[in-house]
Amino acid sequence: MRPQEAVERALALSRADGCVVIADETGTANLRWAGNTLTTNGVSRTSRLTVIALRETAGGVAAGVVSRAAVGAGGIEDLVRAAEADAATGEPAEDAAPLVSEGPAGGWDDDPAETGIGVYEGLAPALGEAFAEAEAGGRRLYGFANHTVTSTFLGNSAGLRLRHDQPTGLLELNAKGAGGSAWSGVSTRDFSDVDVPALTGELTRRLGWGARRVDLPAGRYETILPPTAVADLMIYLYWSAGARDAQDGRTVFSAPGGGTRVGQELANLPVTLSSDPAAPGLECAPFMIARASSRESSVFDNGLGLGATDWIRDGALASLIQTRHSARRTGLAPTPPVDNLIMTGPDGGASLEDMVARTERGLLLTCLWYIREVDPQSLLLTGLTRDGVFLVEDGEVAGAVNNFRFNESPVDLLSRLAEVGGTGRTLPREWSDYFTRAAMPPLRVADFNMSTVSEAS
Repeated sequence: MRPQEAVERALALSRADGCVVIADETGTANLRWAGNTLTTNGVSRTSRLTVIALRETAGGVAAGVVSRAAVGAGGIEDLVRAAEADAATGEPAEDAAPLVSEGPAGGWDDDPAETGIGVYEGLAPALGEAFAEAEAGGRRLYGFANHTVTSTFLGNSAGLRLRHDQPTGLLELNAKGAGGSAWSGVSTRDFSDVDVPALTGELTRRLGWGARRVDLPAGRYETILPPTAVADLMIYLYWSAGARDAQDGRTVFSAPGGGTRVGQELANLPVTLSSDPAAPGLECAPFMIARASSRESSVFDNGLGLGATDWIRDGALASLIQTRHSARRTGLAPTPPVDNLIMTGPDGGASLEDMVARTERGLLLTCLWYIREVDPQSLLLTGLTRDGVFLVEDGEVAGAVNNFRFNESPVDLLSRLAEVGGTGRTLPREWSDYFTRAAMPPLRVADFNMSTVSEAS
């Protein structure tokens, strides 16, 4: 059964006072390689059907949610009844709101989008050439490429019918040699824009920098954060920017004495952190898709239109992640989460290379990993550097240094920016399993806190 037919069937079977149905059809194609040799490739396809049943009670509206994979035509009624049974025993939902009833169907009747090994038609030969070049140079390449296409069909009993196709691709590449290890990664929609020679050339250059080793103690260092590291920090900030938690005094975005810090200055430079479903190369769903309710999302908001949203505008906190329910509490406009994130600074931002060339003495990072939250009230994070920390002296990379554990709050870091470079698409290293659509600048921080030396390689 086609996914849109499953949606219609579930809605027709519903006996609830209201119903939302979400059908996801996902295709995945992947490549993996190790030691300059392609090791595996594969294609898979999965489907999932989610039914949200709504029951009116004297105290409000209760919601029952049940989601199952690989539901055939014969299993739809059982899924619908299970959701209704869940709603029958549930308490009234505090986030209850009228179902969204308007929105463009956008190809509702078309077949789900697909992917396959053919998406790597241009990538695979380029990888083969890279393997041969690495072998000749005494290096080893490891990594993987993954491409997923999810078609989501969303319908409800108020007549809404919405459809979105989401391609998500990424490539991660590790090089190992006499100079240690180096990493690079990119996000993409279809791999047509992935430049393998540029990626491997940068990895070779970084391995060359590692030929000289320098040991440094823990301390605060002038540090250049590349876009991938900035993405990992800003994504965590974004995930932590829920309006409800801020209103309840739980986070760094809570105002002393009550309320939120919306309108307050966070950054010492005019940076903007934003999301836009139509951002070129970072396109994502233009409507809300919520398979469960949480403090930052509501099943009642399914289908709510999403637009360009500034979370930080010219250095000041402009918005927090809002459901319609939390917006009623805060008095602010509903601003649901969007599945991309973009950071920009003043016009004319320098490239990473230009920033290095202007550095008298400092550190250049490759990426961050194992990031964990220490204190939600300040959003203090800890984590490790990985795959290359380099000492820059008199505008040139002088060698590789040991790894560090860092302790930094991305919110506090915004108040201590020394320079913001030019923005470009990037892949977060730590969060690439969950969030790939990001565009970030390199940042210079005068006193980044390398709290301890790490033995991690």
